[in-house]
Amino acid sequence: MVEELVAAGVTLASAGAVYVMAAARVVKQYERGVVFRLGKLRPEVRGPGFTLIVPGIDKLRKVNMQIVTMPVPAQEGITRDNVTVRVDAVVYFKVTAPAEAVVRVEDYRFAVAQMAQTSLRSIIGKSELDDLLSNRETLNQGLELMIDSPAVEWGVTIDRVEIKDVSLPETMKRSMARQAEADRERRARVINADAELQASKKLAEAAKEMSEQPAALQLRLLQTVVAVAAEKNSTLVLPFPVELLRFLEKAQQPVPQMPAPAQQPGPQMPAPAQQPGSQMPAPALQPLQPSVPQSAQQPVQEQLPPLAPRLEPDSEGSVSRQD
Repeated sequence: MVEELVAAGVTLASAGAVYVMAAARVVKQYERGVVFRLGKLRPEVRGPGFTLIVPGIDKLRKVNMQIVTMPVPAQEGITRDNVTVRVDAVVYFKVTAPAEAVVRVEDYRFAVAQMAQTSLRSIIGKSELDDLLSNRETLNQGLELMIDSPAVEWGVTIDRVEIKDVSLPETMKRSMARQAEADRERRARVINADAELQASKKLAEAAKEMSEQPAALQLRLLQTVVAVAAEKNSTLVLPFPVELLRFLEKAQQPVPQMPAPAQQPGPQMPAPAQQPGSQMPAPALQPLQPSVPQSAQQPVQEQLPPLAPRLEPDSEGSVSRQD
């Protein structure tokens, strides 16, 4: 009798141990347990720790409550200003309602991944290239709102969305590089021009101050010589006094000439008159100063005979002589 009781006790203990082993579940700290009894969702969610279910009737499904980091594959699209780009991003999300994440969607990870890809393509089409490159904070917020709107019904909360990289075509990269180089060159020229303006004003003030003291120019020249001599070079500097330049400038000025003595008046021989048609030119005579009045020259010209006969052409083109 005693042996039968002992055997029954051992059998019950073994069955209880097997039942406990089959019904025992351990839920980790970062997990929550959702229990389905005969396919129906139980309202209570099992917390972390040791818990029991009815073997063969209940089914426990664990849901991870940690923040999940999901990379979004690179999506190629055309921006609003017609530039083809490839953009990839990363999504941080976590499950806030374990029962809804299990019941409402088949695989919430896959659903969030697909929603992130479509939202990223939509953001690329609505944005310009400059916004993708420089104004990413606003795009990240817009992308987060687009993904979070349907994900709330799945029991998932989007924690953060970040655009990682924007890939541009090589031609666009070269164009942007030329644009940046031209902008830098423009800024450099403006800065140089401003520096020249300020330097010219300061040099004008310095020249005004030095002009009042000639010795200041000599001191400045000596400072330049000292500065050049300090360097290890073969340059030879010879100071040239400013006073010597002024002396040479005065020496180059033209010397005033004395007026020539007045010539005595004398008779002037008139040039012989040349008759038309003559081929021998009359010799030129240099007039004497002062010249004889016209009234005195008239009788002399009337007494001189013509030097050459006059030749006149006839109607046929031949030349005839007339005395």
